[in-house]
Amino acid sequence: MKLMCCGGSNGTMSVDAKGSTKEDEAVGKHSGLGMRHFQVFLLFFALTVAYGLRVNLSVAVVAMTDAESVNPDFPDYDWSEKTKSLLLSSFFWGYVITQVPAGQLARKYGGKVMILSGLSICSVLNVLTPICARIGGWQLVCALRVVEGLCQGVVFPSTHTILSQWAPPKERPTLGTCAYSGNQFGTILMLATSGVIASSIGWPSIFYISGGIGCVWSVVYFFFGAGSPSECKSLSVEEKKLIEMSQAEEKTSEQDQPAEHLPTPWLSFFTSPAFLVLIVSHSVHNWGFWTLLTEIPSYMKNILGKDIKSNALLSSLPYVCMFVMSFVFSTLSSQLNSRNCISKVTSRKLFNSIGLWIPMITLICLGYVNTDQSELAVVLLCFTVGMNGATYLGFNMNHIDLSPNFAGILMGITNGVANIMSIIAPLIVGVIVTNEHDPEQWRIVFFIAAGFYLVGNGLYVIFGKANVQPWNDPPAKPRRNSTPQIESQH
Repeated sequence: MKLMCCGGSNGTMSVDAKGSTKEDEAVGKHSGLGMRHFQVFLLFFALTVAYGLRVNLSVAVVAMTDAESVNPDFPDYDWSEKTKSLLLSSFFWGYVITQVPAGQLARKYGGKVMILSGLSICSVLNVLTPICARIGGWQLVCALRVVEGLCQGVVFPSTHTILSQWAPPKERPTLGTCAYSGNQFGTILMLATSGVIASSIGWPSIFYISGGIGCVWSVVYFFFGAGSPSECKSLSVEEKKLIEMSQAEEKTSEQDQPAEHLPTPWLSFFTSPAFLVLIVSHSVHNWGFWTLLTEIPSYMKNILGKDIKSNALLSSLPYVCMFVMSFVFSTLSSQLNSRNCISKVTSRKLFNSIGLWIPMITLICLGYVNTDQSELAVVLLCFTVGMNGATYLGFNMNHIDLSPNFAGILMGITNGVANIMSIIAPLIVGVIVTNEHDPEQWRIVFFIAAGFYLVGNGLYVIFGKANVQPWNDPPAKPRRNSTPQIESQH
């Protein structure tokens, strides 16, 4: 005996008496590695390249302003600390601007076109950085970084758009984590290797190598990347059916027009509590993450007498922890999902709580570490950043849950607002910490970040959702066969 339930392209999905679905059968037939995994592999390296190009200047600028002590065979520049801070922040000026337009463009022209265009241009500009520094000084380098930020503003919205096309709902946490772990991998590689590159073959090679790798990725992605299953000629029939059947279950109505032609429901976005708390959760995460990334080295140096920036391995260690823990959490999520232990919304809230509330506790503890306990401070720092990896399975994938059709735009909105927080957070620290050697002032910084984590995730736990929202689809005639019907099996 079969039950005919909502789902599939014709509004029905058959469920047998044991509760298994055609999707489950398709998963069983195509449970191994497929083209969707290869596309996520390419996205992983896209984000590796993106973050490598983003953070390379933070290491290179040290050698550019003190080449004599690193490698005297290359020119150096007499740039003040204020100028260096200006250079390091200039990337985000452009980055914030293109977030929302990028999501809209990715829907219209496809995620592949946008991410390929953005990263290829950014890679070429990185290769040109040493030349620009020589002929135009810090002003031209600053302008270059603004343009690079504009180009990279398309990366996250495009990645979400592509994932919404390729990832079946049950595999979304794992595939999303695999793709976005490229963020940490790129940061680790750049922090760990830039110092060696600068001292051995000169600081210009930091830009030549990272930009060159980006160019190589662009060529590979041009030939082998695909923004959606319909664009991939080498996709098997079985895998295509698996993706289409699993995603059809998320639709709330029958669409009469392609997703890229649907009108964008802007008002519905900003009147949806589920999306508003998603903005809040993303923003508080960025506040804490960038507070740690930009200010902890100064805290370690001035309070604990340990300059972790002088040690590449120690600088990258927290991100190694985050990289590893993101896969630990992904494996745990997969086990919970495969055994149907918890619902999707419970899973999102659980991992978001791990990623924000546990760091909240360790940040408070960090504020009370004594000046002679630098090793404990490093452990707490690694634990704090490592636990942040759980948010990949929380708010980071929630955009696609709420609206597969507009996932790129939603990510553009939340990432744009969140990166404004990334710019503001270090400025607030500068206002609070007037004496960098005063542990009481640093304690206030950690308490503020912990408070944001507490409130932000609290709202997400209360109002967060993980089902497709009605505004994902245009107003249309209601789905037929909305109630289960019993079909006799002959």
